[in-house]
Amino acid sequence: MRHMLDIADWSIEELQWLMDTADDIIAKPEDYANAMVRKKLASLFYEPSTRTRLSFEAAMLELGGSVLGFSEASSSSASKGESVSDTVRTVSCYADIIAMRHPKEGAPTVAARYSSVPIVNAGDGGHNHPTQTLADLLTIRREKGRLQNLVIGFCGDLQFGRTVHSLLTAMSRYQGVKFVLISPEELRIPAYLRENMLKAQVPFSEVQKLEDVIKSLDILYMTRVQRERFFNEADYVRLKDSYILDKQKLALAHSQLTVLHPLPRVNEISQSVDSDPRACYFKQVLYGKFMREALILKLLEAKA
Repeated sequence: MRHMLDIADWSIEELQWLMDTADDIIAKPEDYANAMVRKKLASLFYEPSTRTRLSFEAAMLELGGSVLGFSEASSSSASKGESVSDTVRTVSCYADIIAMRHPKEGAPTVAARYSSVPIVNAGDGGHNHPTQTLADLLTIRREKGRLQNLVIGFCGDLQFGRTVHSLLTAMSRYQGVKFVLISPEELRIPAYLRENMLKAQVPFSEVQKLEDVIKSLDILYMTRVQRERFFNEADYVRLKDSYILDKQKLALAHSQLTVLHPLPRVNEISQSVDSDPRACYFKQVLYGKFMREALILKLLEAKA
C-alpha cells in the first residue's frame, strides 16, 4: 500500500503523473466529478490549518467523495491520551484515506505502520510538508513552463520551514536548478539538508540580504518566521521581521520573477505586492487543491 510521507519517496515520473493529472482536472473537472463516490477522506489535524485541511476536504468533495475528521487535537481522544497508532487504527475502520498533520516530526510515518488505508503527511512539525510541495511544483511548472534550469531563492525561516525542506528536496532532483538560501544565521537550513546538497553536488549559496540577490532569482519563495517553533519569545521577536518583501524590494527583481509563499503570511510580504503579476501565492492555494485531487486518485487507485 502506498503512502505520501516524504516527497523523496516519489519518483520524478510519479510527480509528473500527478501534475499531468492535475492539469487534466483543471481542464476537464466534469470527468472526475464522480471518481471517489462512496469513498471517505479522514482529516486528522492535530495542529491548526486553513489551506491544507480545507483543500484536502474540497478535493475529496469535488471528486464526489465525503469527509470526516477533526481540526484540533483537543476535539479528539488525543486529549485523553490516546496514541497516534490507536487513533489511526480506529479511523482506518471508517475512512478510505487519511490526511494527517501533527506537531511531532515522524508522526505520520508512525501512523503508516498501523494504518490499513493510505496515509498522507499534511505536515509534521518542522520536518516535512510533501503536499504543499505538490502545490509548489504545479505552480512553478504552470508559471515557468519547466522545472529545470531555475534559480530559486528561499527566504526567511529555513531552519523550521517544513515547506522549504520538502521543496528543496524535490527540486534538487531537477537538472540545472540552483538555490540561494536567504536567512539570518539562526534560521539557516538544517545541517542534514546542507550535507545532502553537498553530497549530491547541488549548487547553492547562503546569504543574509535579500536585496543583494533578488535580481538573480527566477523564483522567490518567502516564508514566515514561525512563532510556534520557538521556545524563546525574545528570539522570535528579534527575528520575526528579518525579511519583508515590499514594492521597493520587488522593484529590484526582473520582470519574470515568480513570488511564492506557502501561507499563512504575517507581514513578510506587504499586501501592496498582491496586485503585482509576479505574486503567485494565491495561485498556489488553488493549485494545491488540484494536486491533492490527483494524489487521492493515485493513492486509492494504488490501494485498489
